[in-house]
Amino acid sequence: MAKIVDYGAFEERLRRVMPDAGERDPAVPADTGPRWELLRQFQREWGYEVPEGVEPWPRWSEDRHKAYVRRLEQEWTGEEDDEFGGVDFSLPVPDAIDQWWDLPFNSFTYSAKLYYTNPEYPPTVRPDPSGYGIAGAIQRNSDLVPPDADRRVCVFMAEYEYCNEWGYPAADAHLPDPRVLVSVSDDTWVLQARSITEFFLLLAVHRLPPSLGWTVETDVTDEQERLLRAELTPMGFEPWRELEHHTVVLGGPDVIAYFDRDHDWDLTVAGRTREAVDALGDRLGLDWSDEISAPHCSNEE
Repeated sequence: MAKIVDYGAFEERLRRVMPDAGERDPAVPADTGPRWELLRQFQREWGYEVPEGVEPWPRWSEDRHKAYVRRLEQEWTGEEDDEFGGVDFSLPVPDAIDQWWDLPFNSFTYSAKLYYTNPEYPPTVRPDPSGYGIAGAIQRNSDLVPPDADRRVCVFMAEYEYCNEWGYPAADAHLPDPRVLVSVSDDTWVLQARSITEFFLLLAVHRLPPSLGWTVETDVTDEQERLLRAELTPMGFEPWRELEHHTVVLGGPDVIAYFDRDHDWDLTVAGRTREAVDALGDRLGLDWSDEISAPHCSNEE
């Protein structure tokens, strides 16, 4: 890791591959290759490589895929156990989800223990007719969809205990790379990412550095927060809303900082090197050299 990566410049990297929604027609398939390449680059910058000899998390078993196709082709007899009770078969699955599952460098499918989330494939709708999913529909007073639009959400990922679920509006299911919402309560959805491709990068940003990097956790004063925001730069994402958090991600030379007053700690810093974490502490006037933890997960997990 001789070359320093400045995550203070990450927003521009993000913008180059994921322009604002107002600058593109969401119905026109985007060239997602550069987006997945940014994910690959980010993983490698934090030392992640696909472990040797590990089989990826399967999107399907052969039997389950056959059952899904039978349902699509309306060949279901009604006598079988319906494992797709939460799926609306009239809704297409966005291309970006299938692309993500097929990535040969997908750190989730090869190292799911780093993520603490459960995938839903095919995506299931909320409210969930099977009764398994937690969240309801998009709230009536929301401007996330037009007033007369389908207010259901198609969930493709959930926190381990389903305290939060991530999905795209059913009204956007026809889009190749739609917006991603997150449930912050049983009856409230908010924007989590401007696209599915951006969401999977954001998920990796929150999961990989705190596991594969050098880390420190601390509370900070208002003045230290001011210094933090002066030293580091927002990375260009929406705040992370998992488990009642509102986490802002800031970047600097070889470091990423996760700031959230509602967290157990106000601040978590992950560095590609111990020296990068020490250097940030010096700039903030904080001596945390004795509190820095070595990477606690290996690339093999």
